[in-house]
Amino acid sequence: MKILLTGGVTGGHFYPIIAVTEALHDLVRERRLLEPNIYFAAPGPYDKEMLVANEIIFVPTAAGKMRRYFSFLNFIDYFKIAWGVARSLVRMFFLYPDVVFGKGGYGSFPTLLAARLFRIPVVIHESDANPGRVNAWAGKFAVKIAVSYPDAEKYFPGGRVAFTGNPIRKAALVPAREGAHEFLKLSKDLPIIYITGGSQGAETINDVVLGSLPQLLEKYQIVHQTGHANLKEVESRAKVALLNSPYADRYKTFPYLNDLAMRMIAGAATLVISRAGSTIFEIAVWGLPSIIIPIPEAISHDQTQNAYAYARSGAATVIEQSNLTRGLLVSEVDRILQNPELIRTMSTAARGFGRADAARTVANALLDIALSHES
Repeated sequence: MKILLTGGVTGGHFYPIIAVTEALHDLVRERRLLEPNIYFAAPGPYDKEMLVANEIIFVPTAAGKMRRYFSFLNFIDYFKIAWGVARSLVRMFFLYPDVVFGKGGYGSFPTLLAARLFRIPVVIHESDANPGRVNAWAGKFAVKIAVSYPDAEKYFPGGRVAFTGNPIRKAALVPAREGAHEFLKLSKDLPIIYITGGSQGAETINDVVLGSLPQLLEKYQIVHQTGHANLKEVESRAKVALLNSPYADRYKTFPYLNDLAMRMIAGAATLVISRAGSTIFEIAVWGLPSIIIPIPEAISHDQTQNAYAYARSGAATVIEQSNLTRGLLVSEVDRILQNPELIRTMSTAARGFGRADAARTVANALLDIALSHES
């Protein structure tokens, strides 16, 4: 049995693929099947160590990006797309998998087109409330379509769509409650706010948070993921902002949280302030209230729709970046954390939105299709 996975060039595509692979290995053992050969086709491996750890064979392919704005790079990328499709057709002919799983993004287009031409069953997963162009196209012929937001179902043909949630790696699923405060060197007596802009951080969020520190730290503790590029600047500015402050030890910075640190903060935090990327689904599974600050629509057309789709569940509030000020941030944090009933309501809504079994649901579908195709 051969299963080919493909996705774009970001962590939002790559890590759900890893989560599905973890579930595939678990289900193969549970169902006493022979281990399948699993392949990952993309322009780059993204994380070689994780591919090796999950027994995934990397299949390099070329891909071009069609930008929504005028750029001379679009002309160059037409040739990349053509080369990528030709290369994928050759690889698909010799590999001939039993099923192809597409996570979206321009990096998946050549592989999905090759699968379509060879009539190989395709399953896709869409992470955003408004599907990207590749998945919107692939949804016309995919045998099964999984979506992370109920809002996305209307964009695909009925009868083949399932609201599964977003696949999350096992390492990020279960919060570590015991020892979390000791690990983070924080007190159990005050609420903890976890602030993240994703792996790259978010300069705008960082700026507003730094200006709000004197007020926030009077009542709360903060774990701030700054991004590697912003760590030194944030730490330097925080020292100035908290000079002579008796609460300076309530503020902890991290450039990036590894799996253990992520589980610890998930077990200790009371509130999360985040962008509207794939972190939303981890927050939901953890059952934490959140304030979502999407990247402006002019930069990312997905995040604003994702943020409001999640907020409609009752699990979060949204502050658009154009409205983000120190006063508004502090006011919204106080409104949530000073209201225990609201915290409970938002936590319950988050757990209702999160789907811890998303990876297993997708993996089960892939196995069933692969087995029927193989026979």
